[in-house]
Amino acid sequence: MRVMTAGEARLEVRPRSSVRVRILASILLVTMLGMVVAGATSYVAARERVLTGVDERLTTVAESVRGLVSGQELAAPTTPDSATPSATAGPSASASPSATAPDAARTFANSTEALELVMQRLIPERNEGALGLIDGAPAFIPSTATPFSLVDLPALVERAVSETADGSVRMGTFVDATHALRYVAVPFTVGDGSSTALYLAAYDLRAELADTNSTFQTYSLVAVAALIVVGLVGWFVAGRLLRPLRELRETAASITGSNRSARIPVVGHDDVSALTATINGMLDRLDGSLTAQRQLLDDVRHELKTPITIVRGHFEILDPTDPAETRETVALALDELDRMSELIDDIEALAVSEQQGLLSLAPCDVLELTEQVHAKASALSAHRWVLEQTAPVVVDVDARRITQAWLQLADNAAKYSSAGSRVGLGSLVDARGELRLWVRDEGVGIPASAQERVFDRFGRAETGRSQTGSGLGLSIVQSIARGHGGRVELESEPGVGSMFSIVLPGADAGLASKPTDTTSEPQREDPA
Repeated sequence: MRVMTAGEARLEVRPRSSVRVRILASILLVTMLGMVVAGATSYVAARERVLTGVDERLTTVAESVRGLVSGQELAAPTTPDSATPSATAGPSASASPSATAPDAARTFANSTEALELVMQRLIPERNEGALGLIDGAPAFIPSTATPFSLVDLPALVERAVSETADGSVRMGTFVDATHALRYVAVPFTVGDGSSTALYLAAYDLRAELADTNSTFQTYSLVAVAALIVVGLVGWFVAGRLLRPLRELRETAASITGSNRSARIPVVGHDDVSALTATINGMLDRLDGSLTAQRQLLDDVRHELKTPITIVRGHFEILDPTDPAETRETVALALDELDRMSELIDDIEALAVSEQQGLLSLAPCDVLELTEQVHAKASALSAHRWVLEQTAPVVVDVDARRITQAWLQLADNAAKYSSAGSRVGLGSLVDARGELRLWVRDEGVGIPASAQERVFDRFGRAETGRSQTGSGLGLSIVQSIARGHGGRVELESEPGVGSMFSIVLPGADAGLASKPTDTTSEPQREDPA
């Protein structure tokens, strides 16, 4: 996977619309599609139910006509399972399964008499019209008012007469500029057979579908209103959720080398809030890193200025013809260069100690580590090195870094205490379950006003203490302790001595790995 460079990233960012707009557009699109699919499906299903109901009623009308003409009336309207009847009704037509036998046989002199009875018995329903024809000519109209008159539709009448010329019942749909009708035409011939009757009934489909159409018009208005509400709420919610991102962009734009204090307010406990807190943490680390780098550069410039000035000054007044002066100046320059080299080594050690990711944590026997540090410290200088106590515990630490920090404290104690004086070191687990690694000297001590300053880079206690060293030793110790999640504590009194302690957490969990005997070991003095 190739990582884009900063220049490529800037070229790639060409937003045509904001994230807020894209989120809202996606929500509205999905919502609209859902509403359209749901509404269209419901509308089609409702429309089909209405049209099927019309066909069932026309089928019932056709069966009722056949029952009246044959003398067997239907007991109640039925819903047929088969297609529209196609047999011609006549005096000898058989009764339908849902018909009941009349009290007395009914006979008709001719088709006109039968058609008149049909027109009297069958009352048109709402949105229905009817017409009785004799030999293709209108002869009877319903006695009740109907929403439309089939007499005024000669094209439908002509079509029905033509379709039933073979004597079969026909069902169809008629559409013109003003009507959309579903009709059934039932022909029959009875009596003397001198004439042919035709009963024509039709339903206005537009009127039948009016309620359904009205319902879904209302649905459409409600859906549009719902989309508007969803859009407004989505715009507001998306704005609130994306506010940290906008503030992040504004904050990032406002941060400069001289202004790095801007941070993003953390509101809520969701994923975006967690991202905001993470970004703030990153900004804090960057700010701390830049501040430390600037401070380090300032301190290094200050510390290197003195040896450079000294070397330059001596070389400027050097008399090349004087061998003795030349040797003295070269020796002084080499000494100053050695001091600068030592300073650079300490700066590198400090930089490494501040990188917590470089720690190699592993189980470490503190008792053995204490004895090893005591043995190594005993060779540093002519002091009485005393092993005061050892802690029988195993903890996860970077033993190499802890040894480095502990020996730095030992070297610091040796520098600021007189030769032959007592220097003690030891380890224990205190009542709070913290591991303490200390070095105690009988030196000049550190005034209370300078105790915080000695941990700063190039910081020294001025009163009564020599100025040897780079001034980074205690900063390195503090960085190593912080890298382990611990700290460095100082107890000192001028003229009495000092005690530096490296305090590491979580040592109580390692007590089970060693014997439970917590008595202090006898003190051992190692004269130099």
